[in-house]
Amino acid sequence: MNNIWSENVQGIMTLYLSRKLRFDDLFFEQYKKTFDLDENAEISILEIGCGPGALSEALHRWFPKAKITAIDRDSRFISFAKENIEGIDFREGDATHLPFNAQSFDVTISNTVQEHIEPTAFWREQCRVLKPGGVCLCLSARKGLHCTAPCLETTTEEKDFWESCPQSNEAFEKYGVGKFWMSEAKIPTSMEQNGFSDVTTGYAIIDLTPDAPKYSSQMAETMIEAMRQNDLEAIQSAHSPYAGKAISAVNAKYDERLRLYREEIKQWDTSVSVTLIVRGIKK
Repeated sequence: MNNIWSENVQGIMTLYLSRKLRFDDLFFEQYKKTFDLDENAEISILEIGCGPGALSEALHRWFPKAKITAIDRDSRFISFAKENIEGIDFREGDATHLPFNAQSFDVTISNTVQEHIEPTAFWREQCRVLKPGGVCLCLSARKGLHCTAPCLETTTEEKDFWESCPQSNEAFEKYGVGKFWMSEAKIPTSMEQNGFSDVTTGYAIIDLTPDAPKYSSQMAETMIEAMRQNDLEAIQSAHSPYAGKAISAVNAKYDERLRLYREEIKQWDTSVSVTLIVRGIKK
């Protein structure tokens, strides 16, 4: 069992809900142009570092005739994905030693994985498992925008809780989180240097603003609940016996945000994510 990521870096629901929003069908057109894949083709797609499976779940909707396989090293992520998502072959596996034969896939795709893996190994394995002319898609989170509603500002209880916890980046350093981060220019250059040609780039800009009229009430409330889950799992991951008051405070402030939304008292809080999409062809 390998639960390093889900226990020390990002919780299951934090990762699943945030990605489910960013890969909602509302945003498919933003990914579609750069992906440049035939929606009706019977292709084989491998997602590397799938986490709890939200991107693979979206790919299954967007490319209904594709055979999708998804791997992750974290056992809890894979267990969650298998229990909650149908139509995808989820497996435990390492991005630097992919458990597949050479030339097995038409497409490889990863989302916020590149920055954690040594580049030569990351690209090499994808080259190996891709068929000649196969497509490699690398999605990488860039700096976005964030504006918090007044009712969601950090509470006194949360401040007291975090002050009582030892502040350390030891876990991130230990597990190599973001160790191989590259700039917007460096990622496509690295791809070109490691076996891919015809490299192109594009960006998906995902605007998550609950009060925006373009979103349904269900979508808006899903955004708010995803933020709640992120805050709750962050507290729970600290494994502190003093978490109770902080958890109660978090729930109270998100209950208030939902009340304001339902009463049409607009806050205009927002989270805008920017995703770089790099596409290359196996030489």
